[in-house]
Amino acid sequence: MIAYPRSIRARSALAASLLALIALAVVGVTSSLAIRYRVQDDAFNRVEQVASRWSAAARAGTIPVVIPASGDVDLIQLVDARGRVLAASHSARARPALSTLRPPADDRVQRRTDGRRLLVAIRITTAADAPVVLAERREPALLRGHNLEYALTAAALALLAIVAWTSWRTVDRTLRPVEAIRARLAEITVSDISLRMAVPPGDDEVAMLVRTANQTLDRLDEAVAQQRRFAATTSHELRNPIAGLRLQLEEALLHPGEVDPHETIRSALSAADRLDAIVSDLLVLARLRAGDPAPPELVDLGRLVSQEAPRAGRVPVRVHAAPEVWVCGSRIQLVRVLANLVNNAIRHADSAVDVSVAASGGQAVVTVTDDGAGIAPADRERVFERFTRLDDGRRRDAGGSGLGLAISRDIAQSHGGTLKAEDSPRGARFVLRLPRLDSPPAERVERLSAVI
Repeated sequence: MIAYPRSIRARSALAASLLALIALAVVGVTSSLAIRYRVQDDAFNRVEQVASRWSAAARAGTIPVVIPASGDVDLIQLVDARGRVLAASHSARARPALSTLRPPADDRVQRRTDGRRLLVAIRITTAADAPVVLAERREPALLRGHNLEYALTAAALALLAIVAWTSWRTVDRTLRPVEAIRARLAEITVSDISLRMAVPPGDDEVAMLVRTANQTLDRLDEAVAQQRRFAATTSHELRNPIAGLRLQLEEALLHPGEVDPHETIRSALSAADRLDAIVSDLLVLARLRAGDPAPPELVDLGRLVSQEAPRAGRVPVRVHAAPEVWVCGSRIQLVRVLANLVNNAIRHADSAVDVSVAASGGQAVVTVTDDGAGIAPADRERVFERFTRLDDGRRRDAGGSGLGLAISRDIAQSHGGTLKAEDSPRGARFVLRLPRLDSPPAERVERLSAVI
């Protein structure tokens, strides 16, 4: 079994050589036939010219007994109807008639070849006993044997070698930057992905490949940095409740007479609840960051907010929802965003929370506003970072995971929207913006579901 070359250079050179071989074979055969026909036809024309001249002389009665040779046409004879030689060139005098060929009266000129010599017979007149002029020469050297084919084959092999070498060199020059890219990529490891490849000059495919690879490495570097920060922050956030839980249990074990067991169990359950909340939120965040798709559906955002916003709690929640504000996405995830925002507002509000839903151009806008202390402008982006909890939030709810707003923003972004903390006359104001749809017919529902 023939092994197919693994190298792109070898495969390219082989492919180019095979195509060139096919083309050269076709051109070679065509050229051989054309050259043979042309050379032979020219040689026959030369012999026919000589025979025609002495045929005219025979009709005029001026042909000599010894006919002068004409270059390569050295055998010339005038033969009568009985095959007797009446006149001949010096080389043909001692020979019998060169051929028994006698052209008919309606076709006075005929050609014959035996593969070695070319013969032309011309009947002098149309009379029944008219003599015939025979002229003969050797076949041209180019047509003897396979000299022409040998010459064409040698030329084709030389061209084939040039094509293979040129293809190899061209592909080699093209792949040289790719080899440099491969060597550079081999130096990049998970522990150090800060290395980048030098972009070659120009805007060809290789330069575009290098730019794309560098951009991919930038994104990968940022993702790895985020994962490291996430792992460090997660370990820190998990370590605190675990350490507290361990301390309480060890204290209850070492000093059983001084510790209230019921209080220890309640504290342990509180720590376990915090751990459970953190782990659950981490799982949700991991699924969102991994891009796991949720089943899409059409949601009337106004109706969803009216149904899901809690009406009873520490402070009242007032809902102002416009009807027929349609969005496409995961109902469960949108409910989670709403619950996170409303619960966060209830935790920080002094007297009330306002939730509104409206359509603004091509967007559906959900606004959650409380009348609490608000968020300083410098902290409005920081609150969306994972495990970030401001002092007021820790004071009001020590058991939160610090992931609710981060999860809510990820859900908004996965739906093609945004979630921001914006200016408010009093308290905090969170604004969720999602792409809005018109009231769609059933077929559009199916189309949107297929796309998402």
